[in-house]
Formats: sequence, C-alpha cells, structure tokens
Amino acid sequence: MSDIAAQPGRLTELANPTRFLALAGALIPWTAALAATVMAIGLWMGFAAPEDYQQGVTVRIMYIHVPFAWLAMFCYVLMACSAVGTLVWRHPLADVSLKAAAPVGAIFTLLALITGSIWGKPMWGAWWVWDARLTSVFVLFLIYLGIIALTRALDDPSRSARAAAIVTLVGLVNIPIIKFSVDWWNTLHQPASVVRLDGPTIHPSLLWPLLVSALGFTLLFLTLHLMAMRAEIWRRRVITMRRLAARKAGGGIS
Repeated sequence: MSDIAAQPGRLTELANPTRFLALAGALIPWTAALAATVMAIGLWMGFAAPEDYQQGVTVRIMYIHVPFAWLAMFCYVLMACSAVGTLVWRHPLADVSLKAAAPVGAIFTLLALITGSIWGKPMWGAWWVWDARLTSVFVLFLIYLGIIALTRALDDPSRSARAAAIVTLVGLVNIPIIKFSVDWWNTLHQPASVVRLDGPTIHPSLLWPLLVSALGFTLLFLTLHLMAMRAEIWRRRVITMRRLAARKAGGGIS
C-alpha cells in the first residue's frame, strides 16, 4: 500500500522541470559522446561496405538519408505523444517537449529532402519529382514550419500549448501516408527494404552499417531534444521573471 501511495509523488517528481534540468544536464554529455562515437562507427562501416550492384558508390548516401527520414517521422510521432500529454494529462513537460522537438524535426526533414534529392539525381535523372513519398515528406516539412510559426505567434502559454497540440494531432495523419505511399501509389521511390513483415530485403553487408548509423543519429536526436527542452524551460523562466519584475516595477510606480 505504501508503494502505491508513493507513486503519485514519484510521478510528480518526474514532471518537475527543476528535476528534469538536473537529469538533462547529467545525460547530455554522455548521450552526445555516445552519439558521436556510434555515428562515426556507422559511417565508417558504411564507407567500408561494398557498393551496390545497381547504384554503385551513390548508395553510400543511404547511411545519412535513411536515418534523417526515419527520425523526421519519429520526431513527429514523439510530438504527437507530447500533444496527448498536453491535452489529456496536462503534463508540465509535454508542451515543452513538443515545442522543443519541432525545430529539430524540421531540420531533420529538410536534410532528408536534400540528401534524397542528391541521391535521386543520378538514379532518376532529376533533383526533384512530385513523387508521392517526396511530396508527403515535403508536406511534413511544411507542417513542422506551421507548428513552429503557430507557437511563436501566440503569446498566451495555455492557448499556444493547446493550439500546437491540436494542430500536431491533426497533422499526424500524414505519417502513415508517408510510410505507405510507396505501396498505395505507383511511385519512383523504392519500397521499404528494412522494416517489412517478411523481413529486410537489403543485404546484411549494407543493412548493419545502416542500423548502426541510424542508432547514432537517434542518439544525436535525443541529445538535441534534451538540449532544446532545457533551453525552452530556461526561456520560459526568464520570461516569467521579466513579467514579475515588470509587475513589481509597475506596482512601485503606482
């Protein structure tokens, strides 16, 4: 019974921004170092891997393009979970997580589009085609920008949190469109070759470097997200302190 009674207190402690700042400060150096190490290993494995029999040396861009594309979608799913935390449980850090993740997700999506265009030029003969996969990822990038603009436009924290959460959940419909666009429509983009019900179709010599590289970029995303959340918490505290100081100054004058 005592353990059950203590659980609400533990959950409150985890939701405390001050405790989060301390935890993030302790984790960031480790996650950053681990991300750099794993990314270096993954990229070295990628350059040491054999060339593809069809794509040749251009296949090596896969080791950065695919992680960017995966994380662009993963980041948005994380934002959607944070949106639920804001609307349903009103978790103190949920809105912080959503707003901190949006710029990181936008950058990863932009990098996925750029590296995809570089990869597509020798394969398709064009930098850009209005392919279903490419178009839906571009729409994801626009959604990221819209959420960022929305959070900057509203001054009231509660209105901003609610509006960003609702828009994020509405935009979540685009994630399955991105994932299954190559199956639903006739597209130039190749179908999934790693996450498949019947198992990966990519050769292990190419698959393992890709997985290691993806792990490294995921650790990089975790590091950037923690840093962005910490910066967002400090930003809000500075704004609160300025408002309190302005109120005291106004009260003193009156």
